[in-house]
Amino acid sequence: MSTNNRFFAVITTAVLIVTGITFAPTANAAGKGWRYWGYYQAAPGATTWTAAMTGPTVDVADGAVEGWSFVFSSDDVPSIAPAIKPDFATICGKVKADNDTKRVALVIDFGSSAYAPKGEKVQKSFTTCVRTAKTSQGIDVLGMAVKIRAAKSGLICGINGYPKKECGVEIPTPTALKK
Repeated sequence: MSTNNRFFAVITTAVLIVTGITFAPTANAAGKGWRYWGYYQAAPGATTWTAAMTGPTVDVADGAVEGWSFVFSSDDVPSIAPAIKPDFATICGKVKADNDTKRVALVIDFGSSAYAPKGEKVQKSFTTCVRTAKTSQGIDVLGMAVKIRAAKSGLICGINGYPKKECGVEIPTPTALKK
């Protein structure tokens, strides 16, 4: 092997080793994620959920569906939208529209026992129709239907007492969610 080829082989090996060390995820980082209340929305007429990119201090249109799902997510495990589909007609169909208020369907999904906080029982998911002021935002809709526990930052920590104490905690990836 010539000196140039040997030099190239040494440099290539060094680069591969350094980049492998630098860019390899640590076992600790890959094995953890977050457990929290995810916020989803469906515009009037929509039939699928969209993850909300802002918090619940957004205006909500008459005929919209707001969804909250207690989720686990990580780099390897995406958060899961509420299992109940956003169906405004089914949820609010019996509540008549009027000129002074708006109707917003609300879906609360308490998630899976696979990532429930230790010692806590997953509550049954439910839907309800909220009649509210035309100026109400997502947080107002939620607060009219459930008891909210929030952090000073505004992060929703608990809905109807679930979970009891924690607020957006990092946990090991549950075995049931590992691929």
